[in-house]
Formats: sequence, structure tokens, C-alpha cells
Amino acid sequence: MILTKQYRCIHSASCQCTKGHLSEDAIFLVFQQLNWNPKLIATLSCVCKWFDDLAKRVLWKEFCKTRAPKMMIDLQSSGSHSVDGNWRALGKLLIYCSGSKKGGLFNTVHIPGHFVYRTRFSRTSGKSFLLPQCRTDVLYVSDPCEHLDQGEEGDVGFFRGIFKSFSMSKVRKMLIKREAQFHPTEVCPYCKAKLWSMLQAKMIPQSASCRLGAYEDCIEYFVCLNGHLLGICTLLPLSDSEEASELE
Repeated sequence: MILTKQYRCIHSASCQCTKGHLSEDAIFLVFQQLNWNPKLIATLSCVCKWFDDLAKRVLWKEFCKTRAPKMMIDLQSSGSHSVDGNWRALGKLLIYCSGSKKGGLFNTVHIPGHFVYRTRFSRTSGKSFLLPQCRTDVLYVSDPCEHLDQGEEGDVGFFRGIFKSFSMSKVRKMLIKREAQFHPTEVCPYCKAKLWSMLQAKMIPQSASCRLGAYEDCIEYFVCLNGHLLGICTLLPLSDSEEASELE
């Protein structure tokens, strides 16, 4: 892989890296040996703006391609060499459950965000989160991250996803046609873009609750301008969720 070499911090006069940096090629090889460790990439990004720029352009991209290779090929198959919302945002979406806070996006119990070791994202599952007239869109959705025994809220599940070419999707066109409003205060936890409520736009199909194994009236999800999806649901007891899957 050929990378443009940059040896000095070109972004900040206050940067402490006064003697220059290693070449991008060298850093690329080091992180390749580290298997694109996301915690180390995040740490490197905090050193200075030069490293942060390198991480966003190169390291997070390689992390995403390694963590979910088939999904990345599909997301880029439209001809784009980037993804909506940048590679760092997508990298975070792959490994981070955003949780919730009282009075926040989901206005439910406080459940801190946290990293997850591994999550499966499915294009097939994504179809269940789309109205029938929008199912030519491509949406990858994760299995729910389960947080059990949350008091009155019961068993809570958080899920997240990513649209392919969201700017050209039928979902986006329908949201605009229905004059859906952006959330007044909250933004996407992955890219800081504004959020549409799919519940407010009445665009949550019954198949979504069946796919998640959740109560039909206890599911909500948002999609941001860059096509990142995040949602919450109250999970059915195991025996009931198995019946819901059979009905789907």
C-alpha cells in the first residue's frame, strides 16, 4: 500500500512533536502487526492533530476492513472510497454500545456506554427494520446488546446499524417527504450529526420487534444524516422471543 509520507506536524504550531514524526509507512506497518487494535488507535489519535488525521484517514479504515471485511466491501461497492460519516465514526459504531441516560435520546434508565468485544452485523436482519416500500435500501443492523434486569424497564436491548449510500436511500427520501423533525438536542454518538426519529415518522415496521425478540410497543430507533442507526427495545422473555421469531 502506497502512502503519502509526512514527517512534520502540519496542523498545530503548539504540537510538542518538534522533531517530526515517523513516516506513515512505518506507522502503518506497526499497527498492521498490532492487528489494528482500536484502543491503541484511539490513544495515538490523542497525541496530536497529525496523528489524529492519520488515524482518521488510514488506521480506522484498516480496522474496519479487518473487523468486517464483507460489510466494508459492500458499503464501498457503489464506487465511493470512503463511507458516510468517516471511518472513525464507523469504527466506533462497530465496537461501541452507546447506552442511554436519563433525559437523553431514549429518556430511559441510565445505562453507561461501553465497548463490546465482537458484534455481528447482518444485511438480512436490516430488511426487518425497513418498511416494505424501502426494502431495496441496504441496511446492516447488529444483534441487540442485552442489559438485563433494568428495574421497571425490564430487559433492555440496544442495537445499531449503518445504511449503504444513505444520501440516496428511500428511507431518507421518505423522512423528508413526511417532514420528520430532527431531535432538538441530541446528536449521533458516533459522528455528531443530527438525528431523525423513525418512531416519530411512523416508519418502524412490526417485523423489527419480531427480529429483535422485543415488545412491539417498546422499540424505538433513530437514524442520523450519515446513515448511522441506533435504537433501544425491551426484550421479551426468552420463551416468548422464540415464538416471535417463528411468527416472523
